[in-house]
Amino acid sequence: MRVLGIETSCDDTGIALYDSEQGLLAHALYSQIKTHQKYGGVVPELAARDHVRKVIPLVDAVMEEAGVAPNSVDGIAYTSGPGLAGALLAGSAIAKGLAFAWDVPTVGVHHMEGHMLAPMLEEDAPDFPFIALLVSGGHTLLARVQAVGEYEILGQTLDDAVGEAFDKTAKLLGLGYPGGPAISKTAEMGDPKRFKFPRPMMDRPGLDFSFSGLKTFALTTVQKNTLDQKTVSDIAWAFQDAAVDTLVKKCKRAIEQTNIPRLVVAGGVGANIALRERLKAMMEKSGGKVFYPKIELCTDNGAMIAYAGCQRLHQSTRDLGFSVKARWSIEELPAL
Repeated sequence: MRVLGIETSCDDTGIALYDSEQGLLAHALYSQIKTHQKYGGVVPELAARDHVRKVIPLVDAVMEEAGVAPNSVDGIAYTSGPGLAGALLAGSAIAKGLAFAWDVPTVGVHHMEGHMLAPMLEEDAPDFPFIALLVSGGHTLLARVQAVGEYEILGQTLDDAVGEAFDKTAKLLGLGYPGGPAISKTAEMGDPKRFKFPRPMMDRPGLDFSFSGLKTFALTTVQKNTLDQKTVSDIAWAFQDAAVDTLVKKCKRAIEQTNIPRLVVAGGVGANIALRERLKAMMEKSGGKVFYPKIELCTDNGAMIAYAGCQRLHQSTRDLGFSVKARWSIEELPAL
């Protein structure tokens, strides 16, 4: 089966073509970073407009790269939630329009299921069950994955997502948007001994997260110090160290509590080098293994939506009506 995937949940327009026998045939991504950079974050209306402009040209490019004609596509998968409502509606409407023109069924995909299954696109794919850490600008959660469609949330953020905390702290430090790569690069020159940031939610049992306090601690640290280049680097190092340490320790708890030796990490923050190094060391020490999608598939992309949609194509419909869910728990998804 060949499935076209359309991802428009936030500020990345992702298109991909996945074949159940040949694997990923082609994918393309348009990032809106330059559009939103001057605002210091994503502007929902601008994001939706960009998706409307970019989806069809990217579909054409992907189909041409793969050498596939519309009559060879068996279905279209699109992100139907969670995410920005306007952005989701843009992608959903275009998906339905293409489905009508090509006479193929469509299936709405849960954005986080796409992230969870993204490592399945790799040659070294994890076996079920596994623990999934999903970390991005909009989501931070730990889940037990028994099989496709069988998800149990073990813990999630009670306030800010970790990627959001990176963005806001970067803004405090004058590092621009997006904050994750900016803080990671700046932290390389930081002094590990100058500042010590708290590890939120680590003084109590459980697997939930909280990053608003870490962001506030960064704010008070900025207010108490003169922001020269050295201080900015030192604060960036301390913030990243605290965020990464918290994520790693929560993952260690989840592995120990479930006795599952496989950890999948996905989402934009999963590309953070410090996080990858610490998680790899932790899993090797415990006798387990950590799995990631390719760096370009850590952030939002069409490939993960095409793959997840291929697994759920039996749940597809030819109904041209559609709705989106800005908020949608992954535990609500039906099993295959």
